[in-house]
Amino acid sequence: MKRRLNQLSACNLVSGLYFLVSIFSWFFKYFNNRYNNYSIFKYVYYHTVQQKNLYNYYPAEYGDSNHYGVVFSLLIAPFALLPDGAGFLLFCILNAALIVLAIRLLPLPNKHKMFIMLFSVMEFANASHYIQFNAVITAIIIFSFLLVEDEKDEWATLFIVLGTLIKLYPIVGITFFLFSKHKVKFVMWGLIWTGVFLALPMLISSRQFVLQCYVDWYESLHAKNLENLGLESSQDISVMGTARHLTRNINIPNWPFLLLGVMGFGLPLLRIKQYPFKRFRYQVLASALMLIVLFSTGSEHPTYIIAVVGATLWIFMNEKPFTRTNIVLLVLLVLITGLGPTDAFPKYIRHEFINKYVMKAWPCIAVWCIITYELMFKNFANAGALTQKKQQSNTESELVLV
Repeated sequence: MKRRLNQLSACNLVSGLYFLVSIFSWFFKYFNNRYNNYSIFKYVYYHTVQQKNLYNYYPAEYGDSNHYGVVFSLLIAPFALLPDGAGFLLFCILNAALIVLAIRLLPLPNKHKMFIMLFSVMEFANASHYIQFNAVITAIIIFSFLLVEDEKDEWATLFIVLGTLIKLYPIVGITFFLFSKHKVKFVMWGLIWTGVFLALPMLISSRQFVLQCYVDWYESLHAKNLENLGLESSQDISVMGTARHLTRNINIPNWPFLLLGVMGFGLPLLRIKQYPFKRFRYQVLASALMLIVLFSTGSEHPTYIIAVVGATLWIFMNEKPFTRTNIVLLVLLVLITGLGPTDAFPKYIRHEFINKYVMKAWPCIAVWCIITYELMFKNFANAGALTQKKQQSNTESELVLV
């Protein structure tokens, strides 16, 4: 009992660290007037109400341009309607709250959830510093998976559809349909939520505007994809980006790598006899979280909170996660992926090696390859399953991946 309480206290402490990081990021950005990304998010609501193209440049209001779907206008509305200081602060806290909740809902011991958060906090700090929505995207994908596991497909599909219509990445949640015990219900509710979230923004704008937004969104994402391919771009921190940067050849196409990603993720899903084993399903979740980052030209420094949570989830699914290989991977995830592009490294090393060759992606690529190999060839019937750990009668039982 005492040991479990100590683990819970440590988990609470690390959870609190996420909130401290988010508040510090707000303080630093807001009082230095450096919250351009929040301004972009805020104006998605105002431009939807005004029926102005969401993807144009508005230099009088913010730099860069928006790349989120029109349904995001409803999600950001409660924050946009507040004064910037309060709205921005609550937005930062929301990011921390949702990713902490998602990780803490995983059926793992408190100690292992604490380690997932601890080894991912650097990436959360990166996402917070750049005022990104990726922590929420991570949580949305995890929520959708856990709800399918709980046979609550009506709510799982809500998160999948909403997340996809905001930032495409959560479309990977459609994969969880394969694990659903209520496939008709999954499809039915997926269609219902699609209709609901397509229609809802029309309440604050118009039908014609919302439909046009999806055309404009596609065009903006296509243009952004082309911009990301340059060797000087801060994006394309991906498998194909690694190939382009290592060879210094921007003409290397995406399709061979996308095919590799589809095969690496899709072929294990043909192993239907492995579906009953929770260890297999949770490893697919870890792979999915990494796939959408590693095979996207839009992946950038703060996007990696999604991939690193996937990597650490795979490591800490094990009862004894600190093997020699895993320790090396964790060190690389922290030093290269987390700290590599930051001031923790001298400018020369950062620019001439880490950024030049997009080394941030390398540890995650290594982890994803190991995950994929196991999903293809490992017999999860022999690898163990989610089992019940005995606790004292007055405490909750805890599920453990072993």
